[in-house]
Amino acid sequence: MPRAKRLLDLGLLALLAPVLLPLLGTLALVSWLLQGRPVFYGAERMRSPQQGFILWKLRSMHVVSDDHGVSGGDKAARITPLGHHLRRMRLDELPQMINILRGEISFVGPRPPLRSYVEAFPEIYDTVLAMPPGVTGLASLVYAAHETRLLARCTTASETDALYRRACIPRKARLDLIYQRHQSPGFDLWLVGVTTARLIGLACGRRLPRPPRLTRRGRGSV
Repeated sequence: MPRAKRLLDLGLLALLAPVLLPLLGTLALVSWLLQGRPVFYGAERMRSPQQGFILWKLRSMHVVSDDHGVSGGDKAARITPLGHHLRRMRLDELPQMINILRGEISFVGPRPPLRSYVEAFPEIYDTVLAMPPGVTGLASLVYAAHETRLLARCTTASETDALYRRACIPRKARLDLIYQRHQSPGFDLWLVGVTTARLIGLACGRRLPRPPRLTRRGRGSV
């Protein structure tokens, strides 16, 4: 991870921890009271084409013995009432502060993919994962809502997987590579600010700033 990016992550953690840690503790307690255990959910994601790690979230679904693949309409019935609220505001991702502290992910970058997709699309992820994955990023802000609506139509795990491979992976990779070409501490701070504004303004439907106009020069195909 670039030194400037790592220092920015640690600085943001130090700044936000006094607010986010009590919030995480409160949500964990509420989750335990309403949903029981386990409170947290950990699953393997990839931080590089060769190296995996456990990404942590607050549990938002009913537990099943065999859970794999991205979330689509086939998993909708498993989302708990509390889980709907956690996912809507992305509060289920608060435990990823520990992943940031460990240096496994950054605040800003491509979302860390499943091993199966990295192995299936090495020509994409060899390039995308040259930059550390993150909690938020250009692809998350621009494409995540459309991805959710697209996958919500799927009724089986195989349908979700096929659509994600065909439609979502190439489009998100293009956005991740645009971010990669323009990455800087200032751009990272701007994306964190837009993400925060989007979450705060979500309930009242305020018009939010768009990402700056970025050149498509050298975009290439992925």
